[in-house]
Parts: sequence; structure tokens; C-alpha cells
Amino acid sequence: MNVYDFDNTILRGDSTARFFAYCLLRTPRMWLDAPGQILNGLLFLAKARKKQVFKQRMLRFLRWIDLQSVLPAFWEKNLSRVKPFYGTAHREDDVVISASPEFLIRPACAHLGISHVMGSPVDPRSGIFRGPNCHGEEKVRRFREAFPQGKIDAFYSDSHSDDPLARLAQRAILVKGDKLLPWNDA
Repeated sequence: MNVYDFDNTILRGDSTARFFAYCLLRTPRMWLDAPGQILNGLLFLAKARKKQVFKQRMLRFLRWIDLQSVLPAFWEKNLSRVKPFYGTAHREDDVVISASPEFLIRPACAHLGISHVMGSPVDPRSGIFRGPNCHGEEKVRRFREAFPQGKIDAFYSDSHSDDPLARLAQRAILVKGDKLLPWNDA
């Protein structure tokens, strides 16, 4: 099986940031929370706020949107951002493991024919995390939980934060823009 990160790997850009911006342009009520969101971002950048706390605070906007109508419209507009390499690399047993909220990436993955999807467990109505952010070693734990005997033929990611998962693969590929590079050469 091949295993992929999602943001900046299969998809050009960060799906959570793009979804936030998409909703911000269509949900005026979100602007009322802009000062708090700016402070949240500054605290995260200053390393005074952990990533999961930052993400959970940012995702509070979900309480103001109709996810059933907004999410399909978002992906209709953003599926064109799937990188060309994925069309030729795709296999039926592909797995996506991402730090993005699972509810957010699952529809895009379904459209691409990917049925094995693991993302951060976030309540789609409140933005509250129901478990750990799916990042770093947590990706390995989640993979082993779902596929105890699973062998990774190829692993694709844009970031060395995924080194723990890359070490499990027979072949690891670093995705930089549209370039596919050997993991250890980049």
C-alpha cells in the first residue's frame, strides 16, 4: 500500500487554512471573532500556544456554518488543487493520514477513490478535538492501529515532521511543489 499525507502533498495548499478562508468570505459572523483569531495565531507563532490548542480555537468557526452545504461547495471549488502526480500514483489500497480534520478531507479523498482516511478527530459542529492531533508519532500509532500488519510500499509527504511514518516505508518520497524527491536527499 501507498500512504500519503494530504496537505501540500496530494493537495496544493493547506485544506484547513483554505476552508477557513473560504468560510470567512461567506460567513460575515466569523469577522466578529477576527480579533480573537488573530491573537490565537500570534500566540501560536510565538510558541506560547500548542498546535492542537491553536487549531481547536481556530476551528470554533464551525459552529456558525452549515457544513452539509458548505463542505461540498468548498471541495467543488478546490478539487482542482489536487497535484497531477497523484493520478498516476493512485492505487486502490491507498491510505491518507493527515493532521487536518478527518471530516474535512474525507469528501475529497472519497472523490479521489481513497477509502482509508485518517485525520485529526475533530467534532464537525464545535471544532473540539476528540483525540490527539494526527501529527508526527501519532500518525504511526494510528496507522498501526488500523493496519497492525500493514506494509508501506511508498510514503509521500511534504514535511520531515513525518519522519516517523517515512521510516516505516520501503520507499519515502518528499513532495516539494510538483517535484517528487528521495526523502533523504532533500
